[in-house]
Amino acid sequence: MIHLSSMFYHKNRFALVSVLLLQFLPICLVAQPEKWDVYTASYEKGVGSVIINLSAKNYAPVNSLPYLVITGVKFKGCGADGFPDKDAFIRLYAISDSIKAAIGGRVNNNMVGTFTYQCSRKDYYYVRDTTGLRILLENVYRKYFKTYEPIISIKEDRKWEIYLTGLYPNEITLEFMANDKVLSKLTDAGDKLEKERKVDHWIYFSSENDRDCFINYAIQKNFKIENKEKVSNGMRPYKLQISRTDKVDIGSISRNTLNLRKEAAKCHGEYDGWETFVIKE
Repeated sequence: MIHLSSMFYHKNRFALVSVLLLQFLPICLVAQPEKWDVYTASYEKGVGSVIINLSAKNYAPVNSLPYLVITGVKFKGCGADGFPDKDAFIRLYAISDSIKAAIGGRVNNNMVGTFTYQCSRKDYYYVRDTTGLRILLENVYRKYFKTYEPIISIKEDRKWEIYLTGLYPNEITLEFMANDKVLSKLTDAGDKLEKERKVDHWIYFSSENDRDCFINYAIQKNFKIENKEKVSNGMRPYKLQISRTDKVDIGSISRNTLNLRKEAAKCHGEYDGWETFVIKE
């Protein structure tokens, strides 16, 4: 019996890496000690992919980087879904790396994301000032990537609203991102996700009363109380483990974890993840 956990929430456990992230993430970003992830979402003309620096939310906005540069290219070699094919990827990596080097050589900056949509790919940089940037970027595109149609947009965004409200995933999307990683591991192990099975959840609280508050909700929703104890866990030492037999497809598990997260917050608790086992038959 193989146990898999929602690594996005479990602290002190190995983080799962999204296959999509490896496919879409520019090579120059892989070595950065920040938390990058990827998600897809539906937009007016179809599906788009966002590579996002999740950790930037911890310090956004940065007062010394009040301007936003959105730059990239429209490209050929894309499928009906608007995403680049295998051959186009290599060239897009080179473009992103070259633009990153050019901007980095001119001005202090923070790259926060990339958006791929309808045969276009744009990188998002917050910069200290914009003096000469447009001319610099135009020259790079003209000299090295003249077969591509360049995209250059420079604007003031002191509150980092485009990052915080446009690029950064909402609560539901974050839940799907985390759960999808676990489900990918289940399917890789041969699980077809068709059968209900026992699913364990962990929640932490700052006091015993807060934990009891949540236990009342859990019992009403037919969860079994598996374990409750006091542990060394910083601000929330009161641990609670609950379980219930549930479906684990992406819609079902995400609804459950989102509800548990919201109810835990009402009792001043923090939802910390879920775990289940592989069913191959």
